[in-house]
Amino acid sequence: MAGRIPQSFIDELLNRVDIVDLIDARLQLKKTGREYQACCPFHNEKTPSFTVSPGKQFYHCFGCGAHGSAVGFLMEYDNLAFPEAIEELARSVGMEVPREAGSQPQVDQQRSDHYALLERVDRFYRSQLREHAESGKAVEYLKNRGLSGEIAQTFGLGYAPPGWDSLLKHLHDPGSQSLAVELGLLVEREGGGCYDRFRDRVMFPIRDRRGRCIGFGGRVLGDEKPKYMNSPESPVFHKGQELYGLFEARKANQKLERLLVVEGYMDVVALAQFGLTNAVATLGTATTPEHLERLYRTVNEVVFCFDGDAAGSRAAWRALENALPVLRDGREARFLFLPDGEDPDTMVRRIGADAFRQKTVESVPLSRFLYESLSQQVDISSVDGRARLVELARPLLKKLPDSVFRDLMLEQLSELSGLKLAQLQRRILGDTTEADAPMVSQPRRDLSRSPVRSAIRLLLEQPALGAGIDPPYRFDDLDLPGVALLIELLELTSSSPHLTTGGLLEHWRGRPEASHLARLATTPLMVPADGCEQELIGALQRLIEQRDSQRTEQLLLKGRDSTLSDAEKTEIKQLLANRCPTQEASE
Repeated sequence: MAGRIPQSFIDELLNRVDIVDLIDARLQLKKTGREYQACCPFHNEKTPSFTVSPGKQFYHCFGCGAHGSAVGFLMEYDNLAFPEAIEELARSVGMEVPREAGSQPQVDQQRSDHYALLERVDRFYRSQLREHAESGKAVEYLKNRGLSGEIAQTFGLGYAPPGWDSLLKHLHDPGSQSLAVELGLLVEREGGGCYDRFRDRVMFPIRDRRGRCIGFGGRVLGDEKPKYMNSPESPVFHKGQELYGLFEARKANQKLERLLVVEGYMDVVALAQFGLTNAVATLGTATTPEHLERLYRTVNEVVFCFDGDAAGSRAAWRALENALPVLRDGREARFLFLPDGEDPDTMVRRIGADAFRQKTVESVPLSRFLYESLSQQVDISSVDGRARLVELARPLLKKLPDSVFRDLMLEQLSELSGLKLAQLQRRILGDTTEADAPMVSQPRRDLSRSPVRSAIRLLLEQPALGAGIDPPYRFDDLDLPGVALLIELLELTSSSPHLTTGGLLEHWRGRPEASHLARLATTPLMVPADGCEQELIGALQRLIEQRDSQRTEQLLLKGRDSTLSDAEKTEIKQLLANRCPTQEASE
């Protein structure tokens, strides 16, 4: 088994890899000054906001916030795990990935075993759709639903035979059966032994964004209950995060503009049969914020498609509530309500693909759905009703992130309620005086007032600055947030001055400080490049002065309550002398 990849190798690898070449092979980069730009591959946009810095070996999108080194880009763009991204980068520059002594963590090996077993079970179900003696009824069912053999192959449809032990017998060895129990494919009996969870069902493999099978959905061929059955939660399957059909939608469309969220597997497959290859389905749950974040990393527009009955309205409202916190500027949520008795499968057959596609374009915006739903609950013509409308809207609008969309939603509520916008903002959001303070001067203010933040930002900009700063730093014991992080950065850049910004940030992968450092690395630096060294020296000197002042106050306070030791008396005398050098000279 493979062991841990040494950090020193990752540093050397990132020094050899050129992030511009790596990304340019996948996107069309355009040189703009010292950096390169493109439309972001992680969200749809018309104006490029994705920037690649060859000096920092770092990418950042000012639209969606995506950022990272060459390793991070491969993980996001090529859907690779961290070790796989390292392997891919190493191959590109002809390096062999070394491993430290010790075995790979047991949990990683177990996960690999789970994926391997799921792939094996996937092949089994597919083979049974072709070969089992009773598979004819499953084939007939799919034909009656209008599905072709080609679309069945695209989605990997299979068949779980009737009986209690078809899969059990196929997985004849105890090790495989044990893994199948962990994945919920086999169920343990109370008296001992196991039986198949899925029996006499059409099987839909559920794939993650890399195309790996992580679970299954099964649909009965008749009217038995439950109609649909999903794999239970497992070490590799979390239904609150995964979406059926997303892998297939991304594979079928080089550039997706919108995604249609429907309720069932068959809806996804039937729409794809008619050329509508942008549909996905949740896995027996309401649409979660995790689902939405995954959707909006793929497209800017999400259309929720529900039945027009009461249950569909309730599902749509839950989707609306979960969508609000993730609706940053540029993201759009819409709702398509179908007539009673219709689902996407039946409707696309009745009206055709072009008409169905047009209905998704003309679907109801979230803003209209929200305010129409709330207005139906009150008497909008009365003062009492309009006041009630504001109260109903307040918890919903507070979920929205600070954005132009939130401002427009407040303006619309102002028009509906008759309340002035400023009053409404105070009612909904509270006092926003501090939050609305201009941000233009923020970088300069941070550099002058926060020497810790200033020093960290400068080291992220030019890691080589740490080469000339050796310990002791003389402010190690300063009681101030961020000092420990700054010292860690100084130690790292002092010992490895060749690191780029991207390589530096890789040392914090998986740590709580990682996102903070990445955000800081992308903030504007109001210091010229040739002035960074002097600015860093000044920031560190201010920290030393703060430390000496803090220590002086501690010793003076202690001297009032108890006797100082001889060492402490010498220390405070020196501290006071450093604060008043002219007085020391006169004495």
